[in-house]
Amino acid sequence: MGFCLFISVASAQRRLLDKIVAVVGSNIILKSDVEMAYSNYLVNNGPPDPSVKCQMTVNLISQKLLAAQAVIDSIEVKEDEVDNEVDRRMRSMTQRAGGEEKLEQFLGRSVLQYKEEIRPDVKELLIAERMRAKITEKINTSPQDVQKFFKAINKDSIPTINKEVEVGEIQFDPKLNKDEKDLYRKKAEDLLARIKKGEDFGNLAILYSADPGSAAQGGDLGFGDRTAYVKEFSAMAFKLKAGELSPVFETDFGFHFLQVIERRGEQVHVRHILITPVTTQESLDRAKLKADTVYNLLLKAPKGADVFSSAAAAYSDNKETKYNGGMLLNQDNVQVRTTLIPTDRLDPQIALVIDTMKVGEKSKPVLVTDNTGKKSYKILYLKSVVDAHKANLAQDFPKIKEAANEAKINRTVSEWFEKKRKETYIKIDPEYQSCPQLKGWSTPVTTAQTN
Repeated sequence: MGFCLFISVASAQRRLLDKIVAVVGSNIILKSDVEMAYSNYLVNNGPPDPSVKCQMTVNLISQKLLAAQAVIDSIEVKEDEVDNEVDRRMRSMTQRAGGEEKLEQFLGRSVLQYKEEIRPDVKELLIAERMRAKITEKINTSPQDVQKFFKAINKDSIPTINKEVEVGEIQFDPKLNKDEKDLYRKKAEDLLARIKKGEDFGNLAILYSADPGSAAQGGDLGFGDRTAYVKEFSAMAFKLKAGELSPVFETDFGFHFLQVIERRGEQVHVRHILITPVTTQESLDRAKLKADTVYNLLLKAPKGADVFSSAAAAYSDNKETKYNGGMLLNQDNVQVRTTLIPTDRLDPQIALVIDTMKVGEKSKPVLVTDNTGKKSYKILYLKSVVDAHKANLAQDFPKIKEAANEAKINRTVSEWFEKKRKETYIKIDPEYQSCPQLKGWSTPVTTAQTN
């Protein structure tokens, strides 16, 4: 979908006169609120479909009901939490739009203006989410609940679970030697020197920074706490005062320097410039040599010995898997921390290799390129395979429990909304009353109201 189509849609929307779409107690929802939600939907790659505005209106009414109850229950969010969420959204939107200039063209206003416009709505959304969490916080799903939930499913409706595998990896990243690294450190130090001599930090970030999420915004990362950054970055950011520039320092991403813009307690607002070293063929060759050496050690290990997890802990450069026995986690279900991954959700490069392996086998080192273009060698290990099958309690209890718990949460929230809707005056504009999702939401008009 071309961005010009988004722009024409946005322009047409801005010509519409604003009006009240819904009244929810003492709060109102404007047509511009719905249109802004639709614009966000488009800029996040949603296909143009005006009918989704019906669901957006439902979401906004629900948000108002939750936020109103949150006031009664004294539920709040901190201002720095709102700042963080606004900044996160703007970084994502800027990246999806292809840069700040294109995003501003689509929005018809500056990014700063838009941030101020959405801030109250973001705050209300965060409060509503916290209220929803409170409504469901006491929900507990017992094994008996799971069994009851599964038995209630029509046999013809029991889903088929796709083929799943457990895959381990030992990753070998190409590493530059000191002489190779120094070229990139010097580039960062030269840029820092230019800023100290008076050149604009933001302009240089736009021109030279390798961070795609912040370069277009002059290197601005917004507010973040100590957990928002890697440890080297946090250590530097939180020891400086507002306005101070850091020296050049190194993280796994490359060479940075940063400037603190503002401090708010345990939150810091920073901007930075990142120079990312480029992988050389020599560094790739060194990674391959190390991978081959480890692979040969694995081949010589006694059969039946669990040496793969030890080798992963000792040699792997993947910090997310090396202390997990080298096992990949299902990224669609990180809360459960399951290592069973549907084959259609594997990286296609890994799936291609795994498809030729038997359970218990380890692959020769293979060259893999991630979604950022970074290359590395990996030794893969196929630990287990679960063939496609109809869901059952014996094999799929964690998945069924998750579905049962989600159903319980949805039922609890729906019951809460049903009660709240009866207690709250809700009026919906005739234009939106045809929405099937809004059927029955309006407060019935009594005879006294019509006279």
